[in-house]
Amino acid sequence: MTSFSGTAQTWSLVAFCAVVSVTLLLCIVTGPDHEDLDDYYTGYRSLSPLRNGLAIAGDYVSAATVLTIGGVIALCGYDGVVLSISTLLSLLVLMFLLAEPLRNAGRFTMGDALARRAPQRSVRITACLVTIGALVPMMLVQLASTGQLLAFILGFSSGAVKTGCIVGVGTLMVAYAAIGGMRGTALLHILKMIALLGSGVVVTVLILRLFGWEPSSLFDAAAARSQAGARYLRSGLEFVGGPHPRLDMVSTQFAIVLGGACLPHVTMRMNTADSARQVRRSMSWAVSFVALFVPLITVIGVGATALVGRAGVAAGDPHGNTAFLLGSRAAFGPDVTEFESLLFTTVTSALFLTLLASVASMTLACANSLAHDLVASRRKGLSPRTEQTVARLSAVLIGAPVIALATLVQHHSLQPLATLSFCVSASAIAPALVYSLFWRRFTASGLLCTLIGGSLTVLALMPGTNLVSGSAAAAFPGHDFNWFPFTTTALVSVPAGFAFGWLGTVLRGRRAQQEARDRYEGIERLLLAGPPRRPR
Repeated sequence: MTSFSGTAQTWSLVAFCAVVSVTLLLCIVTGPDHEDLDDYYTGYRSLSPLRNGLAIAGDYVSAATVLTIGGVIALCGYDGVVLSISTLLSLLVLMFLLAEPLRNAGRFTMGDALARRAPQRSVRITACLVTIGALVPMMLVQLASTGQLLAFILGFSSGAVKTGCIVGVGTLMVAYAAIGGMRGTALLHILKMIALLGSGVVVTVLILRLFGWEPSSLFDAAAARSQAGARYLRSGLEFVGGPHPRLDMVSTQFAIVLGGACLPHVTMRMNTADSARQVRRSMSWAVSFVALFVPLITVIGVGATALVGRAGVAAGDPHGNTAFLLGSRAAFGPDVTEFESLLFTTVTSALFLTLLASVASMTLACANSLAHDLVASRRKGLSPRTEQTVARLSAVLIGAPVIALATLVQHHSLQPLATLSFCVSASAIAPALVYSLFWRRFTASGLLCTLIGGSLTVLALMPGTNLVSGSAAAAFPGHDFNWFPFTTTALVSVPAGFAFGWLGTVLRGRRAQQEARDRYEGIERLLLAGPPRRPR
């Protein structure tokens, strides 16, 4: 494993401590008022479109995106670039299809948007469970990566220290979510995106300078050291061992594009906009920031292979999760000055801040859903102070088992968990939102069938993929119960989710469909035009 110099490790440790201290202080200072639910759940819609756009982009560019997509680009070239572009396409789907209706229909959580069409408590309970089911696996990925990432940067290998890092970061994620609320986590994402994009621009410029400012020379050098030759620059390398590599790529893109657009902690950000016009401007900024990030991570990932080689990238991590760091470190050359060590520290700090912001935002989404959809919907008339206290306790309730599970799964492949999150979002949440927002006859039965059927389909198919068993890089490499022909379930589970919603609605009968149509017509103006501007 490549190690960094003692100076870089020292600077990184100092920077990590500074990041924790400053961000925790900012969350305390900007924390919400105990008497105002809007302040806790939405930051009182006080963010400008630019800052809200940074926060939305920060939710999209999670630690899993930076580490996993960067690794796929480094190891598989063209396929990794396609997947990074799919992340941008996902944001465009949210911008043009869902952003405004979600903002108009919702209030605090995804359950609010769904309950506009189906006010039954069973819908809120199911929405809460699916929210947790979609986000907890991704939270495990983020937290379990913490120990490996810090060990790689700081040069320790003790399993106990790695576990301690997971527990420490997990405790911070609960604190950020409970203390800062929506405004506090938004602040984390804003700082993260500024640090990540700023350091990414510097590293990209350094890499391109090494190759005479010619991207073609960079890609040729990466292909030469990729152990794949010209295949590195063509489609098919990511799934070359599978029976249907092209369909496998389509399935993965389905999961990223639809799943990324509908992850609950992302859709929750739509409620922070003060008006439909504000959400459009916020999404425009978010798309711009993610569009800037895509070429940056492409150059850094390809640069890691060109400068370190595939063997060096795989030595750091078999899945290439350290490629972003290796490419950044190699950009400074073999003789690193004190100033360059300080610059590299901004890269490691940005990644650390990315980990903190991502898990805090997901914790907040789960906690808010527990408090608002599960508790407050049952106990009518719950005071704002009490509901906010329940939300903060829910952050602890969610965080504690996630931290414990993360310490257990840290030694296994984490890719199945990340894939599970995207597939549940694409197969259950995406059909539910599309039907609820745009199909007039959609009934509560159809909504429940979509959420439950889509989720169960993913859970039934996922154990059969080669991410779980049947390959050296699987979560259980010593076993082989691989029977599903694709790496992700989306190619089957997404159509199944839509089909369950259609069947649940059609089989419910014409009377229920007419009632649903009447209810939709009652809120159609709200969905399309939005409510009056909300007072601050």
